[in-house]
Amino acid sequence: MLPPRKNAAVRTRSRRPNRRDNELMAAFSQLADFAKNYRAEPAPGMEVIDTPRYQLQLIPDFPLPGPNHVTWVRCRSGEADEVIDEATAIAADRGLRLAWILDPETEPADFGERLMARGIMPEEGGGGKSAVMILPAASKLEVSPAAGMEIRDSLADLDSFEAAERVAAEAFAGVPFGDPTGLEATRQRRYANNRANPDRHGLLATIDGEPAGSGTLLVHAPRGAVINGGAVRPKFRGRGVYRALVAARLRIASEAGAAGLVVWGGHMSAPILAGLGFETVSWRRFYQPPVS
Repeated sequence: MLPPRKNAAVRTRSRRPNRRDNELMAAFSQLADFAKNYRAEPAPGMEVIDTPRYQLQLIPDFPLPGPNHVTWVRCRSGEADEVIDEATAIAADRGLRLAWILDPETEPADFGERLMARGIMPEEGGGGKSAVMILPAASKLEVSPAAGMEIRDSLADLDSFEAAERVAAEAFAGVPFGDPTGLEATRQRRYANNRANPDRHGLLATIDGEPAGSGTLLVHAPRGAVINGGAVRPKFRGRGVYRALVAARLRIASEAGAAGLVVWGGHMSAPILAGLGFETVSWRRFYQPPVS
């Protein structure tokens, strides 16, 4: 008998997706669809104005561009300047400045150029582009908490809520922990409004009792849960705080029956999130108004 040739072809049998595979693919598709099409809904302290041409989100007690923004722009080319003027005027009447958030289906396609002609420019870093990312509830996220780390409900009391906000102010804006942030006057109302929404969750991570990180979660079971504000103070980075906060929110979402997590990952956070298993399904581009 001749020995088999080294380059002989090997016949393999393709594996058909089983029921579990099909269920996972369907769940992923549904979560991706939720992420791509997610629209804000009115909530305590948050006004949402829906028009045929755009959606406007206004949070008077959080008077920063970003929480206050325009998205889902769908208008004719000749209406673009009118849309910018109209939305800006509505916000100005409330003493607010707006960010603009564009998506792949924004119309007209040159709306970003129209904004830049007004001095409304892409956010710094990555050209203002963020990845829309998802992590299904069935995902496994291993966590090895740093020594002395605890994660608790930041909505349990006003002190915890304040600590979580100060963590975010230091992480995102460079405001030293404990220094004034400009948001003190409206903090109690923000706290009350957050607590009034049963689908909103806040987390505060501490290490040896000191505030180290924070994050929020808005559950829309069973469609998904939107996470935001994953913040870690510089002195605590590299100790697993960010990963622990994501894992805690994944657990909350799963226990609530949500299909998984949705997040907008910026140029710094997107690679970290990808390393945790998040997958990109779309994008958003952020434009900020000039500082007055």
